[in-house]
Amino acid sequence: MTPTDLEAMAATVPDGALIAMPPDNSLPSVALAKALIRRGARNLRLIGVPVSGFATDILVGAGCVASLQTSAVSLGEAGFAPRFTAALKAGTVTISDATCPAIHTMLQAAEKGVPFMPLRGIIGSDILANRPDWKVIESPFDSNEKIVVLPALHPDIAVFHGVMADSHGNIYVGRRRECATIAHASKRALVTVERVVEGNFLEDERLAPGTINATYITAFAIAARGARPAALLDEYGFDAAYVSAYARAAKTEAGFADWCAEHVFEKQAVAAE
Repeated sequence: MTPTDLEAMAATVPDGALIAMPPDNSLPSVALAKALIRRGARNLRLIGVPVSGFATDILVGAGCVASLQTSAVSLGEAGFAPRFTAALKAGTVTISDATCPAIHTMLQAAEKGVPFMPLRGIIGSDILANRPDWKVIESPFDSNEKIVVLPALHPDIAVFHGVMADSHGNIYVGRRRECATIAHASKRALVTVERVVEGNFLEDERLAPGTINATYITAFAIAARGARPAALLDEYGFDAAYVSAYARAAKTEAGFADWCAEHVFEKQAVAAE
């Protein structure tokens, strides 16, 4: 498998796609999120696995998102996600509340090829009143016990950033196994990586446990520092200053537009020249 162009990969994402994205403390592909903004993607339905952060907020701010299923949307120490908060108040985006275990459970059901999976810990909360797709049933093994069952969740596309790809298209993500789960559960997986190296990770005892088989990868593109401002394993750290600057700018629609002009569109314009 050979790498594709980032913009060409973004062009394969149709409007309205159901997209699963890992959180800021995992391996988000901010590079692909920016490419989707440049493409002018619309009506995307995002799944935070299990929470949503920076990449989600910039997509919402750019008008790319119609709905979101997640357990939280936050910029961490930088506070609330400003563009998501504004969109939610304005009613331009809808949200389906979930819990972290629920998101993982639904994706794991899809990964395992079963129609649903049970989950404890939700009964007694008010989240069930807002999730008619989650059912409370009698345990088939104990008539005195109730349990929640959640439907399998099959995203159209998994989007994440890996450390590297090998010449076979296998992707190394280290211990971030949620990326493997969404790749297994999704119809397609579009990945950005720092670099491509020769060889086969699956034949290396040290790398194989942290590698996603190319069978589950549809395409990958090289994007240096593609997770920034998130950290990337031992490659680079979290850029707190970048997130704080974004949070200040994105408090207003005009500030967000200025931020996009500089951080999403400027380099693209320079490259076109």
